[in-house]
Amino acid sequence: MKPSLPSADSQDAFERAAELLTAPNALVRLALEEARVVVSYMTPRFIAADTTFIREGDAGDDGFMALLLEGEVVVETITVSRTEPLTISVLGPGSLLGEVGLIDKEPRSASCTASTDVLCAILTREALETLIQESPSISAKLLLAISAKLAERLRDNARKLRLYAKLAKAMHQELAHYSQEALRPNIGR
Repeated sequence: MKPSLPSADSQDAFERAAELLTAPNALVRLALEEARVVVSYMTPRFIAADTTFIREGDAGDDGFMALLLEGEVVVETITVSRTEPLTISVLGPGSLLGEVGLIDKEPRSASCTASTDVLCAILTREALETLIQESPSISAKLLLAISAKLAERLRDNARKLRLYAKLAKAMHQELAHYSQEALRPNIGR
C-alpha cells in the first residue's frame, strides 16, 4: 500500500517529513530509517491558505493525522457560550494534528484552518493499520509517541480546569459578598 513518489517535490516532502520526525524536539523518537518507513505510508498534501480542512463536529470516520511540513495552521473550537471560535493554538512545521481522529472514530474535537499555504504529510487510519501489520515495532513507537502527546494534553487540560475552578470560586465569593452588601439596609439615609 506504499504510495508511489512521482515527482522530485514529493521526494523532497517525504525527506522533510522524515527529518521532522527525527528532530531533537520531535514528538516521535525515531531513527531516520524508521522515520522513512513511517513517511512511506503517508501522502503529501497541499492546503491553500484560509482552507478549513478539519471541521469540529465532523464525523471521525475519515480518520487521518497530518504532519505539518511547511506553513501554519490555526486550531479553533466553538465553546457553548461563544459564537466566535476560540483559538486553541497555532501550529507550525513539525507539529502533528488530527491524531485523535486517527485513533478513534469520534467526531472531530476542533477545527483546523491553514493560515498560510500548508504542505503536510497525511497518515490515514487505513495506512496506519497497514503499517502496524508490516512494521509493528515502528508503529508501536509512533503510537506510544501519539499516546504521550495525548497524555500531555490531558494533563494540561486538567491544570487549566483546576485554574478555572479556582477562578470561578473566587468570582462566586465576590458576587456573594456584593450581593450581601446590596441587601444590607442603608444606614444614615
